[in-house]
Amino acid sequence: MIRLGWDDYFLAIAGTVALRADCSRRQVGAVVVRDNRIVSTGYNGAPPGGPSCLRGECPRGLSSVEPGSSYDTGPGSCVAVHAEGNAILYAGRDGCLGSTLYVTDEPCEGCTKLIRAAGISRVVWSDRSVN
Repeated sequence: MIRLGWDDYFLAIAGTVALRADCSRRQVGAVVVRDNRIVSTGYNGAPPGGPSCLRGECPRGLSSVEPGSSYDTGPGSCVAVHAEGNAILYAGRDGCLGSTLYVTDEPCEGCTKLIRAAGISRVVWSDRSVN
C-alpha cells in the first residue's frame, strides 16, 4: 500500500471541496493548511443568498456577452467569489499566516494578491508549488 504525501493528500481534499462549487462553467476548490492541519476550505460560487449558477440563475450565463470578455466588470460580470478568496475569508488572517494554500487550479492575479496579503507562505496546485 502506498501512503500519500502531504501535498497529494491536501490536493485530493481540494479536489473534493471543488465538487461543492456553484458554478456551471468551472469547479475550483481550495484548502488552507498550517502544520499539516486543515484551517479552512473554500470553493467558487455566489455569496450566500445570491443567484445560483447551478439553478440557471447565473447573470453571466444569462447575458449575451462574448466568451472571453471581462469577468470582473460590465454587463456579464461574474458574481462568484473564487475558491481561494472563500478559503481565506473563512480562515481569517491569523489562520492564514505562514500557511500553505492547496488549490485545484493556478490562482488568478486577483487571488494571488489576496494570498500575499493574507500571509500565506506557499501555494500548491496540481504538480506545482510556489513559495
